[in-house]
Amino acid sequence: MVDSKQRPFFSYPPAIEVSVIECEKKKEGQNPAMRGIPLVIFAWLVSHLSFLQSLLWANSGFASLRKLRGSLDEYSERWDPTVIPLATETSIPKPPSIESLRPLSKDLPGRYHSIADYHALYLSGKVTPLEVVESLLPLIRRDLNPQPQHAVAFTQSNIDEIMKAAKMSTQRYKSGTPLSILDGVPLGIKDDTKVAGYRNIWGRRKDDRLFPIASQSAWPVQNWQKSGGIVMGKLNLSEMWCVTTNNNPIWGTPPNPHNDNYYPGGSSGGSAYAVSAGLVPVALGSDGGGSIRLPSSFCGIYGMKPSHGRLEDTHSTVSVNGPMAATMSDLEAAYRIMAVPNPSDPVGHLFDPPRPSKTQPKVIGIYKKWFDRADPPVLAVCYPVIDYFRTKLNYQIIDISIPYLSEGQTAHTITVLAEVANKAKSLASNPSHFLDGFTPATQVVLGVAQQTPAGDYLAAQQLRNLLMCHLSHLYQQNPGMIIVTPTTPLAGWPIDQEIDLKYGCLDGDNAGRNMEYVWLANFCGNPAINCPAGYVDPIKGKGRIPVGLMGMGEWGSEDDLIEWGRDVEKWLTEEYPEGRVRPGNWEDVLSNAGAISNWEEGGTPS
Repeated sequence: MVDSKQRPFFSYPPAIEVSVIECEKKKEGQNPAMRGIPLVIFAWLVSHLSFLQSLLWANSGFASLRKLRGSLDEYSERWDPTVIPLATETSIPKPPSIESLRPLSKDLPGRYHSIADYHALYLSGKVTPLEVVESLLPLIRRDLNPQPQHAVAFTQSNIDEIMKAAKMSTQRYKSGTPLSILDGVPLGIKDDTKVAGYRNIWGRRKDDRLFPIASQSAWPVQNWQKSGGIVMGKLNLSEMWCVTTNNNPIWGTPPNPHNDNYYPGGSSGGSAYAVSAGLVPVALGSDGGGSIRLPSSFCGIYGMKPSHGRLEDTHSTVSVNGPMAATMSDLEAAYRIMAVPNPSDPVGHLFDPPRPSKTQPKVIGIYKKWFDRADPPVLAVCYPVIDYFRTKLNYQIIDISIPYLSEGQTAHTITVLAEVANKAKSLASNPSHFLDGFTPATQVVLGVAQQTPAGDYLAAQQLRNLLMCHLSHLYQQNPGMIIVTPTTPLAGWPIDQEIDLKYGCLDGDNAGRNMEYVWLANFCGNPAINCPAGYVDPIKGKGRIPVGLMGMGEWGSEDDLIEWGRDVEKWLTEEYPEGRVRPGNWEDVLSNAGAISNWEEGGTPS
C-alpha cells in the first residue's frame, strides 16, 4: 500500500524513474490497406493458413519487444493494472442535482440538451418521459420500413420494455417522486455490455444459439436503470472491437454526424453517433484501446475511460466501460451514478466512492516530442488550448518524458488482441474454426492475434510493469498532474471508398497511428478523458471535423479529470472563435416531444 497525496491505495506501483531513450516514431507503411474482393480472398487465405498468420504477425513488428529483454529483466510481469484508491469514509455521496452539476448557460451557441434540461422539463410537466420516448422511437427503430436515418446507430430496441419504463417514469413525475435527476432520461448501451432482456452481439451477425438473452444488466447499467434512466436500446460497434473506425459491414457503419464522408470512430461508434446527433445525452461505451475516447474525439463529444476495475470486472486487463456524454455536466452525472461501488464485487467495493473533487494543483504534463507527432491541423487546435490553460487559468505546464512509447504500444496491441482472440474463441460453437462467420477484416486481425508466442506476451506484461512504475514516479513528483495529448493524431478519418462499407477495410498502419496516444491509459489502468477542443476543415464532404484533447490522470483521479474537462469545455464554449458546433443531423428531441412552445432555442425550460 502506498500513500499518494495522503490518500491510501492498494496495489500502487513503486515509483521508479526509467531512463528515456529517444522518442522514436513508430515505423509505418509495412501494412498496406486492403479492401474489396482482394481483402475477401486474402482473409480466406489467412483464416486457413496458420503459417501466413505467423508471417503477418512478424511483419507487423510485434517481435520488437525481444530487443528489450535485458532492459526488462528487473521487472516482473504485471498481469492486472488495477490500482485501488481505498475508501476512507463510510458514507455514500449524495446523488447529483442540477445545482451540483452546473449545467451550461442557455445562451451558448451549439448548446446540447442536457440531463438537467430533461429533468427540469419533466418536473414542470411541460413534457413527459413518455412523450420523449414516443418521439424518439420512430427515429431509431431498425424494424421500420423504410429504415429511419438514425437507426444505423442502434442494433436492438426492446419496444415493450422501453414503453413500460417511460410510463412508469411519467407516473413518478406526476406524483412528485422521481428517482433521481436521471429519471426518464433516454440512454443507450453499447452492444457488448449486458442489459437485461437483450442479447450481447458484439457487432456480429445475429445468432440466437450463441448469444443468449441477458437476465441481469451489468453493474453500471443497473445503477442507471435504478435511477430511472430509460435504455433506448443497444448501440452499434465494430465487429468484436477490431477496427477503430466502426466500419461494420453487418450492421452498417454510422457516418460521422458532422460529416457523412467520415467515420465516427470506434469501436463505440454507435454510442458516439447517438450522443453527437442529440438522440441521447448519455451513452455507455467500452474502451480497450481508445474505443470511448477516439469516437468521442471524432464526433465532438465528451468520453471518459475510468480507472481499471473502477466500475466492474470486465474480464479483461485493458478494457473498461465508461460514459460518453453531450456535456461535462452530463458526463459527471452519468459517472457519479454508475460508479456507486458494487458491494458484491470483491474489488469494486473497495474503491473510494466518487465525490466532488477537492481543490488540486493545476498541473499539466506534456511530453512534447510525443505530443508533436499529431497532424498539423490537430496541433493547430490543441496548442491554443494549452496556452489558454497557462495564461488564463494559471495551470503550470511541466515537461515530462515517458520511456518505450513505440514498444509500449506494441505491448498493448499484443495484449489486447490476444484477449479479443480468446474472447472470440470462447463465443464460438467450434473453437478450432472460430474465424468462420467473421467479416474479412476481423478474420485477418483475429487470425494474426492468435499467433502471439508466450515469450512475447510475457515481455509485454513486464513492459506494462515498467511503464506503470515510471508513471508512478511522474505522479509522485507532480501531485495532481494530468498528462495531456491530442486524443488522436488524425484530423478525422475519411471514408476512402464506398466499397469499404460493403466488405470492410483493413488498414493496420492508420489504425495504429490512430491509437498513438490512447493506448497508455488502457495498458497501465489510468483514467483518461476526451474533450472536444475545436474543429478542422475536411478533405472531403461538408462539415468541419471535431478535434479532441485528452487528459490522463493518476489512478483513481476521475474527479480531477472532470474538473479539467470543465476547463476544456469553458475554452470551447467561451473562448474558441466559433464556439461549439452541433452537427447538421442533430435532433432537437425535446422540441420533437412537444416542448417547442416552452423551449428557448439552445436554452433551458422557461
